[in-house]
Amino acid sequence: MRVLHILDHSLPLHSGYTFRTRAILKSQAARGWEVASVTGPRQQSGVVIEETIDGLRFFRTAPVKPSLPVLGELREIAAFSRRIVEAAREFRPDVLHAHSPVLDAMAAQRAARRLGLPLVYEIRAFWEDAAVGNGTGTEGSWRYRLTRALETRAVRRADAVAVICEGLRGDLVARGIDPAKIFVSPNGVDMAMFGAPPPRDEALAAAHGLNDAETIGFIGSFYDYEGLDVLIAAMPRLVAERPRMQLLLVGGGPMEAALRAQAAASPVAGHIRFVGRVPHDEVERWYGLVDVLVYPRKRMRLTDLVTPLKPLEAMAQRRLVAASDVGGHRELIRDGDTGTLFAPDDPAELARSVAGLFAERDLWEARRERARAFVEAERNWAVNVARYESVYQRLANIAPVKDSWPQVAKA
Repeated sequence: MRVLHILDHSLPLHSGYTFRTRAILKSQAARGWEVASVTGPRQQSGVVIEETIDGLRFFRTAPVKPSLPVLGELREIAAFSRRIVEAAREFRPDVLHAHSPVLDAMAAQRAARRLGLPLVYEIRAFWEDAAVGNGTGTEGSWRYRLTRALETRAVRRADAVAVICEGLRGDLVARGIDPAKIFVSPNGVDMAMFGAPPPRDEALAAAHGLNDAETIGFIGSFYDYEGLDVLIAAMPRLVAERPRMQLLLVGGGPMEAALRAQAAASPVAGHIRFVGRVPHDEVERWYGLVDVLVYPRKRMRLTDLVTPLKPLEAMAQRRLVAASDVGGHRELIRDGDTGTLFAPDDPAELARSVAGLFAERDLWEARRERARAFVEAERNWAVNVARYESVYQRLANIAPVKDSWPQVAKA
C-alpha cells in the first residue's frame, strides 16, 4: 500500500497537528506501507522542494505571494494542487489522504480527479469553528457560513472521510452526510515515545520555587478557548484551601500578554509562574514538576466537538489530569476513574474539584495506572492505525493503480 498524505504543515514545525501527523506516518510505515507527504504553501519552506525529516519524506510547495482574501486562497489551492500532482507522479500512490483544513481537501480533490486516484479526507477540526476559537472568526458571519459550506461540499466529494472523534462524526451526519462513508480515527499517542517518566528535576524545581509546593500546570498554546483565564481566576480559592499551591504555565500564544496581566493583578500573583515556550525535547522536564495537569477549555462548538491531544500525552506519561466537562474531554476522560472533570467556565468549580483531588493523594497512583492503561489499549497509534487499512484497501480496489497511472503518464 502506497499512501500520499496531503498536509497543511509538518515537521520540523511543532504543533499538535504535526505530532498527530508524525504518529500516523510512523505507524503506517511500521506496518510496511510506503508513505510520503506533500505540504501546502503555508509551510513556508522557501527553496526546499523535498526533504527527509525523522525518516519521513516530504514534498514541499513553494509559498504563494500574499493577495486579497478569497483570491489568495484560490491561488494557494491551485499551486498546491499542481504540486500534489507532481509529487504523485514521482511517488505513484494507491491512495491520496488529505488532512484538514478544507483548503487541503479542495486542492487534493482537483489532483485526485486529474490522477484518477481515490481520496480520503481527514477532519481534525472544522476550520470555521477553529477560527472562532482562535479569535480570528465570528460564528454566523459570511466567512463562517462560506467555510462551512465548502467543508460540507468537500466531505460529499471525498471517497471516504475520517474524523478524530464522535463529535465531528455526529455533526457531519446531521448535515446529511452518509454515515457509511465516515470512520473515526481518534487522537492517539505513539506509546514508543512514552516510557517511564523521567525523575523529577529537583534543580529545576528549586530554581522556580517549587520544591515544597503542590503544583498544577498547563503546557501548551495560550488560546482563548483553552480557558487559562478561568484557571488563573480560580487560583485565589485554590490557595485559600491549599496554601502551598502553585500554578505553572509553560508555553505561549495569542493570549499570553492578557494572561500575564491578569496574573500580575491577582491577589495570589506570587503563586502563578510563567515559563514561556521551551524546546520540545525539554518539555518532559516540566511535566515532571507538575502534580496535576489542568485543561480548563471553555464550552463552545470547537471544544464540544473536538478532542485535544495534550491530555492523552499527559496520561501516557502517567500524569494526573483534570479537565473541564466539555464534549471533547468527555471522549478522553472518565470522571473519577482516569481523571477529573469539572464544570466549564466556572473558577469556583475548578478550584473545588482540583482542591478535592489534592485531598485524595492515596488514590493517585491507581488513577495514573488506569489512565496509562486506557491510552495503551484504546489510544495507541500502533493499534489505531489499523482503522485506515480496510478503507485504503477498498478504495484502492475501486480505482486500482494499474489503471490510473497510464493516464497520468499521458497527462
